[in-house]
Amino acid sequence: MKRFTKVLGALVIALSLNQSVIYAQDSTEIEGQIDQLFEDWSRPNTPGAAVSVIKDGQVVYTKGFGSANLEYNIPITPKTIFHAASLSKQFTAFAILLLEEDGKLSLDDDVRKYIPEVPDFGKTITLKNLANHSSGLRDQWRLLEMAGWRMDDVITSESIFQLIESQNALNFTTGAQNMYSNTGYTLLAEVVARVSGKSFPEFTKERIFKPLGMLNTQFYDDCEKIVVNRAYSYHSADSVYKKSNLNFSTVGPTSLFVTVEDFALWAMNFENPKVGNAAIIKTLNTRPPLNNGPSAGYALGQIRGFYQGIEVFVHSGSDAGFRAYFVRVPAHNLAVVVLGNLSSMTPIIQAFGIVNLFVSDSFKELDAIPIFEPDESKIISLESAALKKFEGDYFEPLEGYSRKINIKNDTLMFSRTDSESKLVPVGPSTFKMLGDSEDVTVEFVANKNGDKHFQFYINDRVPIAMFTTGEVKLEDYTGKFYSEELMAEYVFEIEGDKLVAKHLQLGTIEFEPVQKDVFTSKNRNYKKALFIRDSNGLVIGLVVSNGGVVNLKFDKQ
Repeated sequence: MKRFTKVLGALVIALSLNQSVIYAQDSTEIEGQIDQLFEDWSRPNTPGAAVSVIKDGQVVYTKGFGSANLEYNIPITPKTIFHAASLSKQFTAFAILLLEEDGKLSLDDDVRKYIPEVPDFGKTITLKNLANHSSGLRDQWRLLEMAGWRMDDVITSESIFQLIESQNALNFTTGAQNMYSNTGYTLLAEVVARVSGKSFPEFTKERIFKPLGMLNTQFYDDCEKIVVNRAYSYHSADSVYKKSNLNFSTVGPTSLFVTVEDFALWAMNFENPKVGNAAIIKTLNTRPPLNNGPSAGYALGQIRGFYQGIEVFVHSGSDAGFRAYFVRVPAHNLAVVVLGNLSSMTPIIQAFGIVNLFVSDSFKELDAIPIFEPDESKIISLESAALKKFEGDYFEPLEGYSRKINIKNDTLMFSRTDSESKLVPVGPSTFKMLGDSEDVTVEFVANKNGDKHFQFYINDRVPIAMFTTGEVKLEDYTGKFYSEELMAEYVFEIEGDKLVAKHLQLGTIEFEPVQKDVFTSKNRNYKKALFIRDSNGLVIGLVVSNGGVVNLKFDKQ
């Protein structure tokens, strides 16, 4: 769920970053202000973006900025073809719904009905579970990276299916929660192919792109195929632009090649369906319920949320240096699509900057968020010397995030990546947080191993524990570790005072101890590594978790 919360939270950021834009009623003024939003990429020697704005069923603004190819100074225009990354997912979900409308499948069907190679995890995984990220399947990109693949390798659907077939467990019970999984959309594309008897690119061309007039759009399943007018992607290193190569030969969660002109036709189809019908659009917009009743955070190929009190449907895309964003505001018959080719771009900012120009008069006045105030009569005084024993870097092993406790001006501070809060003592080792909208209690305790840690309660809910490093013997964790599910081996060694893991293709990965048997890493795939011991206390394996994989097992050789 954290991914969905972050995405929707970014909508508020988009508004705050564009307060300098003066809302304009005259179309010429609006065009000028949209131009300003893209001025950083308006030069021929920079990567850039293309944008289309659709209002009341017609394109009211479309333009290109920067270069599609820096080696030949080819400018970006509305006809430039971009890799749209995860914007692909709504088309994949739509293709499934077309087949359901044809009576050839149901969203409630077990995926193994069509792809029996998917392992039997003891739970039915429906097509709907795949489409709203509640399947529990581990994310294919994380699995590939952990197995030793680089994201600029040639990646095919066959390679992905090999990894899917080798999995022994799910991240969570199917339907219990949401966790973004590209794997589900690879499977959905394969279902479309097997049920229709056509390749996924052929089916989507015949049933979606051609009927809508999206003549410069395709699902790209062959990385060697020539595509005229395509953009290439870039990143910046030491103020120099470099190529970000992408060699995907797989479709479903990604690999949509599209222009903003064509994408505008797709946006119009939501309000006035020429392909599909109102019932399909409604299903696409609906967030299916989870097992425990509440709706999932994810609809089908889209995220549904609210921005300044207005319902919006959004999705982003990010592969190599490509960045994409699509937002729809149904109540205002408004849609914005931004397609870019530089990794440092944040097109959500431009997209919502444009939304602001058209619908600001409809923003609801949001109530101020009340700030929790602790009972002053319970606040005590502690000297800096008494506070010092609580200082340290702490780590939360389940979600894999860190916090720092330090003293500033004789006050204990709770520091996050981008903010900090004061802690006032209400007991010798118990504190209340200031400036938060909720009642947060931080209690420092020692666990059964004597490890220094604290736990914090939000409104007296279940405590969240965070640890500092206790006594750790790095030599306990050295040796070769192999994962059957990845078909990959890592060698753990000590270099200097660090525990590192080495892989032939991935190089060296450094690990930091959190507490005995628990390590973390700056490498996104190894946010949590938990070593397993036998009854004699010897390390016999480890399990690894990250944002797309939970408890993937390695055995010590």
